[in-house]
Amino acid sequence: MSKHSAINRFGRSRNPAFSRNFDQGGFRTQSSSEMNAGSGFRTTSSVAESTDIMTLDGAVNKTGILLALCFTGAAVGWNIPALTLPAGILGFILALVTIFRSPSKAGTTAPFYALVQGVMLGGISLMYENLYDGIAIQAIGLTFGILASLLVCYKSGLIKPTENFRLMVGAGIGGIFILYMVSFVMSFFGSGISLLSPTNGSLMSIGLSLGIVCFASLSLVLDFDYIEEGAEKGLPKYMEWYGAFSLMVTLIWLYLEILRLLAKINSRR
Repeated sequence: MSKHSAINRFGRSRNPAFSRNFDQGGFRTQSSSEMNAGSGFRTTSSVAESTDIMTLDGAVNKTGILLALCFTGAAVGWNIPALTLPAGILGFILALVTIFRSPSKAGTTAPFYALVQGVMLGGISLMYENLYDGIAIQAIGLTFGILASLLVCYKSGLIKPTENFRLMVGAGIGGIFILYMVSFVMSFFGSGISLLSPTNGSLMSIGLSLGIVCFASLSLVLDFDYIEEGAEKGLPKYMEWYGAFSLMVTLIWLYLEILRLLAKINSRR
């Protein structure tokens, strides 16, 4: 039995990209030859079928492409910080379009998303770098270090996305989202939640950021699991781009939270 047989009972990933689109009707979960056989037709074109379905190698390759585009955009944003806000808005729109309107077009929207979000990250990184020298490279190192460590833990079975694990991560991310929304609304009235400020170096504020970084990191495990499940189910080929896009969403969130955490720690010096 596949290790993902409990997926339907235990729920979906808390990444909105995965939870909305990875198991909707219309995605193929059986091969074309099986469907043709059920209709009274026969085919032996298994090689042709394999080029039309999602694979782990394909998803990994697409993720590498998106990361390269993100770094390219970051170089632009670093040198032209005035593009930070427009790039952030455009990236948000592209994410909404990809998730809610056309996941099948992820091969087109995801590269643009990675590029413009890279521009945004470059501008934000420069802002933090002007405050604390060396903070950007530290955040990049920690982000990829966490990614590699969790991937090893996931593949080795040290971390397993069980029901309780999913519920814990889902509840944590839900609480973080509510906290962000409350702070966003309060900002319209000239205030906000001070614990979220990157200049707040109190132990409570640092502890909060550390917790958020932990939940962002653990959500990567769920992302790994659902990409692997998608490959096992034989989802359409475009889901490789969609899976890579979804990982980028989590990685960008993780990087920004690590930047905020490091800024808080540095503010105590």
